Amino acid sequence: MGAVKQWIDDHPNIWEFILFNILSNVATITNFVVMWICTGFIFKAFSGQPFQFFIFNYTTAESLMLCGFLSFLVATAAAQTVNFFVQKNWVFKSNAQFAKAVPKYILLAVVLVVLSAALPAYSQALFVNIGIPQGLAPTLANIVNIIMQVVISYPAMKFWIMPKEN
Repeated sequence: MGAVKQWIDDHPNIWEFILFNILSNVATITNFVVMWICTGFIFKAFSGQPFQFFIFNYTTAESLMLCGFLSFLVATAAAQTVNFFVQKNWVFKSNAQFAKAVPKYILLAVVLVVLSAALPAYSQALFVNIGIPQGLAPTLANIVNIIMQVVISYPAMKFWIMPKEN
């Protein structure tokens, strides 16, 4: 283990990014479990009701309609809540003031929730149109959402929301 510790000491930024991605799986697991529960049970009754507002276009069967919108919205919000505490305390070990970090994180989460709620309607239709089974499309759309969230959230958290304060 000495070699691993030495590598971590020699490459703290790479290790931080690896840890960010590994520990993001806590939020990822939360996201998938909540999405599956919501699409399978909680909001299933809304899978026949089209929903369209602003950039949100859940009007096709592939999008799961209002069920899809609500499920992705709730799953993303739950995952972002879990992710805040995991990243602040375990990855960035940030001593940023909670009162300053939370509003910034909420803004980031709102951006991520809006993008994550809008994107699946389009990505699910794309997946179904290229021959992916409709039952698998929400899971693949969720993977696309998660990748997009990592690309946006890592630099935002590291440099803006949870920097180590002196």
